[in-house]
Parts: sequence; C-alpha cells; structure tokens
Amino acid sequence: MQQTAPTPGKITLLPLRISPTLQGDDGTGVQTFKLALSKKRRPRLTVSVVPAADLENKRQPVVSSGPTYIPATRINPPANPPSNNATPQKPPPNHTENDDNDYDSDDATTLGSLEFSLLYEQENHALHCCIIKAKGLKPMDSNGLADPYVKLHLLPGASKSNKLRTKTLKNTLNPLWNETLIYHGITDDEMQRKTLRLSVSDEDKFGHNEFIGETRVALKKLKFDQKKNFNVCLERVIPVSEDSEERGRILISLTYNSQQSRLVVGVVRCAHLAAMDSNGYSDPFVKICLKPDMGKKAKNKTQIKKKTLNPEFNEEFSYEIKHAELAKKTLDVSVWDYDMGKSNDFIGGCQLGIQAKGESLKHWYECLKNKDKKIERWHVLLNDNTVQFED
Repeated sequence: MQQTAPTPGKITLLPLRISPTLQGDDGTGVQTFKLALSKKRRPRLTVSVVPAADLENKRQPVVSSGPTYIPATRINPPANPPSNNATPQKPPPNHTENDDNDYDSDDATTLGSLEFSLLYEQENHALHCCIIKAKGLKPMDSNGLADPYVKLHLLPGASKSNKLRTKTLKNTLNPLWNETLIYHGITDDEMQRKTLRLSVSDEDKFGHNEFIGETRVALKKLKFDQKKNFNVCLERVIPVSEDSEERGRILISLTYNSQQSRLVVGVVRCAHLAAMDSNGYSDPFVKICLKPDMGKKAKNKTQIKKKTLNPEFNEEFSYEIKHAELAKKTLDVSVWDYDMGKSNDFIGGCQLGIQAKGESLKHWYECLKNKDKKIERWHVLLNDNTVQFED
C-alpha cells in the first residue's frame, strides 16, 4: 500500500489494525495514546483510535487537539512516539510524593537537575539539608566539564550570615556529594515565611565563579520531623532579595529563681554570625545589659571565642531583682567582634522585654509566667541603627 507523504504542519492519520491482545481495552475497542511532539515534552497530542469496523461506519477517526482525561488512570508520554507495530506501554505505577517535586523546564536539557532532601527537627530548631547529587550539568570549562558546588541561602536574610555551601567536586557534570548542611536556630515561625535557595555554581580559581542554575523551596511545604526528597530541574538565575539587617542568631535561656529573687540569663551559643575579619571569621563575644536603672552591675560579657562564626559559650549571669519589676525592664543582648588594639566591631543584637515584639516578647513573657523554669529561645541578631548597643 502506497502511503502519502505527510504535509508539514498537518497530522496524517493512517488506518491502524487493533490487535485483540491489546492491554487496557475496556470493551469498546478504543485505545488512547499521548504523543510527545518535542524533546521538551510540550505540546502534547492525544489520539483515540477506533477499530476498522467502526471506521467504516463512522468514516471519521476521533481526534482531539486538547488533552483527554481518563478517570483513575495516569498515562505519561512515551520517550519515543509509538510506531504502527509498537506494543503499547503499560501505565506506570501510581505517583509518589517525589513525583510532585518533578517538573518540566525549558532549561532541563542545558542546566541539569539537582537531587536533595530536607528535614526540619522541631525540638532542636534545626534544618538539615542533604545535598545528594546533580545530573547532566551544563559544561562550564574548556574541557567540556565543570567544578561544581552547591550554595544554600535562606531568603529573606543577610547574604553573609546564613549562606552554607558544599565542597567542590572537580571535572564532573554528574557530581555526587552526599553532604549534609545544617541551619541551627530556625524557629517554627520562620519555617512558615522563609524560602531556601539552592544554587549550583562552577568554581574558577583564576576568575569569578560561574552560576549554573538554581531552585527554591518554600519551607512551609515541609512537615515537621519528616524528611522530604526533591529531584528538580535547575532554573536560570532569579533575582535575590537581600536583607542586609540580619547578622546571625543567638540562643538565650531565661530563668527566674523565685527563692533567690534573681533573673538568670544564659548565653548558650551563636550560629551563622556575619564574618567581620579578613580571614572570613570573627572573634565573637556577647554582652548583656539589664536596664534601666541597674548601674554597672547590670553589664556582663562572655569570654572571647577565636576564629568562629558558630561559637559556643554556655555561660550564665544573674541579676537580683523582684519579679514584679521585670515587667519594667529590658534585656539588651549584643554580639561583638574583638579587635586587639582598636575598637570592637558590632555584629548584631536583640532586645528582650515587654516592649519587644515577636519571639523576643514571647520569650520574656514565658519567663515571667513560668517561675523556676528555664526557657530557651533562638533570636535573630539585627544590625539595627535605631537601637543603641554600648561597646
């Protein structure tokens, strides 16, 4: 039988013989196929084919230019368009949670994909980011390869205080990291409003590192204490909104000792401090001050921790004060970078008290309400020009 050559821009329909062994026949003899007309899998065409006997009666095959939906059945487009003698593919298994994270992208063939998992531990206020691997990255070097690494960034937030990155893997377009990076001090409230940006770049020793692609995850999509896996296509650069005020975080404990009528303030640790020295680190220490009208005895400071952005202090300071007076007081907490022979650099601070807002107000209120109970909370350090912190 001589076949007519297809006309460009048109679809040529040829009679097909329906084998009685075809799977999925519902008794009507109608089979449905989805044909992918491009490598990017868009647009799609759905063709319904009826038996030759019905073709004689109806004289017209059923063709729909829009998608046809079949209840309770999910059919993915085949990798290659089926030929006349091809055996129809069985429908794939029901989709899992990971399928919801896969999506088509115009950049998929050029930028590559990234596989990772996220886990938020509510009790420890820690966000675990496991960077597993990337696949099919865009070549960036003259040898047709790349030296990729992944950088994490919480948005909105300061670029210096909350960026984490993996190690660099040399000469590969399919890097395997299996590296876990942890954000400490992430509150439940921040999980509802923060977005995690994951960007893949090529490291260049003799010039600027080159951006390959990125993806973003709204943290409110995560369920607490449940790991979620992602395998997504990288996208082109998206403008980053930088908030230059955030300078790190600090873990503070408050206890009111009713027997001794004393407020006990614990400086536990800091996380993701802004780097103030040329070596990329800081030499941090913490100062606390209970005001007003407390005099010199209100001021205390911790020891200095050398060359670190995540210092652990575990020091406590106490103030003799009546419980009723705490409602009138404010606790200033400030973090500084020690510089020998010159003035110290201010990193960031926060204020706890009745006049505070958000987590700072909540922490102070819980301390007043729960006597003799230690209450620990993470607080964001801000470089706020409207608040005066004394060196």
